Amino acid sequence: METLPTDWFALASLVFVLGMKHGFDADHLATIDGLTRYNARQNPALARYCGALFSLGHGVVVLAIALAVSTLAQSWQVPEWMDVLGAWISIAFLAALGLINLHAVLSAAPGEVVQPLGLKGRLFSRLQHTTKPLLVAAVGALFAFSFDTMSQAALFALTSQQFGGWEHALTLALLFMLGMLVSDGLNGLWISRLIRRADEVAQIASRVMGLVVAGVSLLVATFGAAKFFSPAVDAWSDGKELAFGLILVAIIAASYLFAVRSVRRPQLAT
Repeated sequence: METLPTDWFALASLVFVLGMKHGFDADHLATIDGLTRYNARQNPALARYCGALFSLGHGVVVLAIALAVSTLAQSWQVPEWMDVLGAWISIAFLAALGLINLHAVLSAAPGEVVQPLGLKGRLFSRLQHTTKPLLVAAVGALFAFSFDTMSQAALFALTSQQFGGWEHALTLALLFMLGMLVSDGLNGLWISRLIRRADEVAQIASRVMGLVVAGVSLLVATFGAAKFFSPAVDAWSDGKELAFGLILVAIIAASYLFAVRSVRRPQLAT
């Protein structure tokens, strides 16, 4: 799990960035993609809001976990073994997500728009066939019940205790939720626009995002393993969590903007 800073401003900034980074998780991208594509046919008015609704449902669970942990923080601490288990669960999932998304891009047919792939999305693929806003939010809430999400929410809730009580935990949870809302909301809007295009530009844009999702997942997994096995890497990275988070978000955001610009360019030319 992450080691969070002790300065309040740095902590709040990092939690917001972690929320944005979490919103770009391959499982989020894949599920929002499925929800948006389904509603583009069944309920077009809802399609562009699927990302935001998914994120809101997801964030409600994060809020509940943060508040629950903050009230128990006086009598309970996260066991040390959970740090190791959480780190390796995260590494394994990121590596798997990176590999399956890389395979999806490389194996896509020439005229095919590549869709992001996730692990939980495959398990709950039927849940993506809903046209009700509350059910879309419920899908997001269900996806929050994972070790990675819960341990992250618990960690910044515990860290917030040095600044006060549950109010600080609630603030951090809201910042995490806001970061997710930015990422997931933009993703839903982009996918709904991409669906309306079936030309070569849309195919290129989907491959750009697919490669970036795969590359970032594999990069973070490799860096997590390096920190675990190398004390020197772990010591070097200590205190740089915010910078690393900003770099990852910047890479994904830049690729997203490039993909959006690629989709818009032919429209402006006509």
